[in-house]
Amino acid sequence: MDEGQRLTTREAAERLGVKPETVYAYVSRGQLTSRRDPRGRGSTFDAEQVDTLARRGGREPSAGGDALQRIRTGITLIETDRYYFRGVDATELARRFRYEEIAEWLWTGTLREGIGFDAPEALLVAARRAIGALPAHSGSTDRLRVAAVAAAVADPLRFDLSRDAVLTTARALIPTLVDALPEVEEPSDGTGRPVDRDDRDGDGDDDGSLARRLWSRLTARPAGEPGVRALDMALSLLIDHDLAASTLAVRVAASARAHPYAVVSAGLGALEGPLHGSASGLAHRMLTEVLERGSAAAVVADHLRAGRPVPGLGHRLYPGRDPRAEALFTVLREVPGAGPVLTAAREVEATTARHAPLHANADLAVAVLSVTAGMPAEAGETVFAVARTAGWIAHALEEYGEQPLRLRPNGQYNGPRPPGDLPGAGRL
Repeated sequence: MDEGQRLTTREAAERLGVKPETVYAYVSRGQLTSRRDPRGRGSTFDAEQVDTLARRGGREPSAGGDALQRIRTGITLIETDRYYFRGVDATELARRFRYEEIAEWLWTGTLREGIGFDAPEALLVAARRAIGALPAHSGSTDRLRVAAVAAAVADPLRFDLSRDAVLTTARALIPTLVDALPEVEEPSDGTGRPVDRDDRDGDGDDDGSLARRLWSRLTARPAGEPGVRALDMALSLLIDHDLAASTLAVRVAASARAHPYAVVSAGLGALEGPLHGSASGLAHRMLTEVLERGSAAAVVADHLRAGRPVPGLGHRLYPGRDPRAEALFTVLREVPGAGPVLTAAREVEATTARHAPLHANADLAVAVLSVTAGMPAEAGETVFAVARTAGWIAHALEEYGEQPLRLRPNGQYNGPRPPGDLPGAGRL
């Protein structure tokens, strides 16, 4: 870069990733200096000063809305129908490593093969008691939210936001969320006695992984190795996906310096929306109906006739195929009993393609897993929430390193202009 290079307002805005008017806001705050273009074409800015501000994040001191327009993150890149965790193909990571290993690497940059996460007794007892007090009709996300709050109350050190403390909390919270969930009731062997889970596992190998432990919370079916591998793959693929609604909620909470349990609770609150974490449940019900009726065409037609989108298809960030779905479909082919469900999913995709060129997304792939394994429709939401907790922690760690309360936009007021009359004015 030549010393003294000057940038126009538009060029400075592009380098900073903000709107041109925000550049002048930086000038008013003393973050940038401007010089009048001698040719009378507006202001110019020193390129080196602009680049220095860009490296610092640019919008840190801003109380305006631009901070929410472009949040710098080094966690996930989505590009040309592929996505990457810290520059590494996320689907390749999921094929080679377990969920816990990827989470640890995402947080620390160090790969620790064979690492496991265990729930501290105090946190687990508190979480299980809280879940046990919920009504029987409570959903999975209800249980996870309550477990996160109860675990927080049981941890007097939760307000320590140092990096090492947050990592310790993360390694404890995720297994607490999983292990606090009640196991699905064991099936009877016909004598009225429940079948021992170890006998049903077939391979008898309880590797202690989060995927295996979560399996028993989602279904009473045997936890065979192909099924556990598919569940671990789903967890790994769903760890993060850039700034989804729940992740943005997490970063806003972390910006206010909420502790990690509260940060995860914020994510769980946003996740419960029907347009986010629970989308796989709709796909689950659709696949179940396809299998019952024996026709994807009839089910797709019903959705289109009612003006509803076909669940599990399309993603605004992927013009082509969702790489998460394709990676999960590959391992699902090895799961016993998955064949008819995979066929149903592909038929839904092919039938809908006659109407719109939409491809299967991760929600449909997770639904194939949940239907195949005899899980309830809400199981996909549980998988999503547990998986994404690792990504939320990664984003919280990033945000804790930024200036506090930077994610504080200004509202654009469109109500009546003052002065207004007091409510009830004129009454005696």
